[in-house]
Amino acid sequence: MGFSYDPLWKLLIDKKMTKEQLRTKIGTSPATIAKMGKGENVSLEVLDRICKELDCKIEDVIKHEK
Repeated sequence: MGFSYDPLWKLLIDKKMTKEQLRTKIGTSPATIAKMGKGENVSLEVLDRICKELDCKIEDVIKHEK
């Protein structure tokens, strides 16, 4: 299957933050957020910026699905 960003979407809800707010804060393109919404791969650099911005661990952002 691959990877799922469901933990990130749940985290954004908990923090009362929209995808657009996150996108602006981490300085990425709308296409990158769209790729994540489809469960597609994004760079580790993007994941690193998300973790830094949200002060969380990688497993709070992404999970592996069999």
